[in-house]
Formats: sequence, C-alpha cells, structure tokens
Amino acid sequence: MEAICYTEKGVAVTKRLPVPEVRPGHALVRVRAAGLCHTDIDVLHGRYGEGRFPLVPCHEFAGVVEAVAGDVSGLAVGAKVVVDPNLPCGECRACLKGLSNLCRDLKAYGVTENGGFAEYSVVRTDHLHEIGDLDFNLAALAEPLACVLNGLGSAGLRAGPAGTENALVFGAGPIGLLLALSLKAEGVPSVTVADINEGRLAFAEKLGLETAVSGSPALAARRHDFDFVADATGIARVVEGMIDFVTDGGTVLVFGVCAPDQRISIAPFEIFRRQIRFAGSHSLNRNIPKALAILKRDESAMAALVSHRLPLGEVLPFIISKSVDPATMKVQFSID
Repeated sequence: MEAICYTEKGVAVTKRLPVPEVRPGHALVRVRAAGLCHTDIDVLHGRYGEGRFPLVPCHEFAGVVEAVAGDVSGLAVGAKVVVDPNLPCGECRACLKGLSNLCRDLKAYGVTENGGFAEYSVVRTDHLHEIGDLDFNLAALAEPLACVLNGLGSAGLRAGPAGTENALVFGAGPIGLLLALSLKAEGVPSVTVADINEGRLAFAEKLGLETAVSGSPALAARRHDFDFVADATGIARVVEGMIDFVTDGGTVLVFGVCAPDQRISIAPFEIFRRQIRFAGSHSLNRNIPKALAILKRDESAMAALVSHRLPLGEVLPFIISKSVDPATMKVQFSID
C-alpha cells in the first residue's frame, strides 16, 4: 500500500508498505479521508510525542472496515467509521478521573502508532465510531471538532444571558473557525473572529461569523467587551493580549498550541480584581459522537473548511513546506 512515512526525524517520504495484519481486538480500515493537523508537522520534527520513527502520521481519519479480527463482535465489514486516535492507559490517576487526554502514558494513532496517511490502517475496534451516511471528508473533521468541544467544556461554557452572550476567537484558520462555529452551535449569539489576513476574514464572514482585523483600532475599541475569548493561533503574544478583551468575570481559553518554551506576562492582580477565569485544553476525543451530530446538522458550513482534497502524494508538500498559502484551510488525503 502507499503511505506517507516519517523515516527519521525531519524526513517524510511517500513509500510502499505492506498492508498491516489484523491483530486481536482490531479492524483493518481502508482510509477514505484523512486530515492534516499541525501536530503532524510537530511529530515529524520531534516537537510532540515520543519521537517514534518510522511512523505513518495522521490522527484525523475515516474510512471503511475491510476486515475484523476473529474475536471482534458488533462491527461489520463494510461499516463506515471514524477513528478516536487517543490510546490512554486507563489506569493512571488522570484516566480514572475521566481525563484520559492527560494520561501519563498516552499513545495515539499518528503519533506513537501508525495512523491515517496510508491506504489502510489497523485500529482498535473500541476506537471506531460508525458515521452512517455522513461524508468521509466531513467525518474526518470529527476528531478536531471533538477537541474543540473539549475546550469549550474545559472552559465551562454556558451560553446565554447568565453566561456567554458574545465571544472572540483569535485566528481564522481551520481550527479557529471550527471553534467559532462550535460556539455558535452551542448557542452563543455573537461570535467574532479576529485575524490579520483579510482573505480569511472574508471567508469567515461567508460562514455567518462576525470579523475583526487583529491589531486594528476597531478591535482595540472593544476592550473588556467579550464574555469569552479564545486563542487558536498558538502565538504567545496573542495569548498574553487576550486579557485586554475579556469582560470582568469572563473566561479566557488557551486553545492554540504555543511552543513549549514560550512565556507570557500577565499581572495576577488583574486576574484577581476582574475575576477572570483561565482555561487550557488538550485533545480529548470522547466528544466524537457529539461532534458527528454537529457535523450532520451543520454540514454545509463544516464542509467549507476543507479547502484541499488530494491524493496521498500531494499531501506531502503541505507537511514539508515552510510556506503555505494563507488561503489554505483543512488539507485532506481523500479518495472519492
């Protein structure tokens, strides 16, 4: 089978690999859609995970069950499925508290185990969710959308007059837009997306979102105006500045992935005096069923986030290139 393979740190190629054998408790999935995440790039360069090489990357993928192990029941060949990639130990304190994303020995497809950038992948059957008639490309958005929903849960989001009536999301890339659309789906009446790229902002407006230019006088005039402010840029100075936009008693969500060595400076007195809540969020995929329901309900808006549906070999340049067109949204390996 054809696959993208990280042969060593910093080296990604397409190559032929054997179709993996089905192990007990597993199914062989023929991949039909698989999305590129910035985490895949971080894995390649040893900035995330254990640095296991060789590795087939990608943790956002959907496909068709081609075969199941003899000890598996309740999953039929031909089922259309999406993958929950996280593989927690189930025994550590974090797992027992329901925070399996914070497992002390967390593994994941596409990070420590071969993932979705291949024609076939072997996956534990208890990590497969059936998608019914949902389009594979949409289903491949379930994993990042589930992570977004975990972020909103971590922040204790409550929409409405007694909670969040308006929100500001920094970053109009695919994750920022997923976050903004999820805020709308959760009932927040007014959601604004801020970015420096006017093309991305125009795209956000087509999705029914309000927009603002980051650093503009118009946005600066809305100091202390938003009940909920989230970062989806992964830029430390943006995270540092979010406190200027959140209202007293509001919530700040750090969702973008900043480099581990980056630091911010915020006055603790400001957090105390204004009773501001800070929340962080790491990927948690138990929300995949809810994510699938949102994808089915808001199909047209969510589908618009996929800007590239490509053969496997054409995905590789987006992994290894240092410059990507700002108009690019979600890039997917896709088989019609």
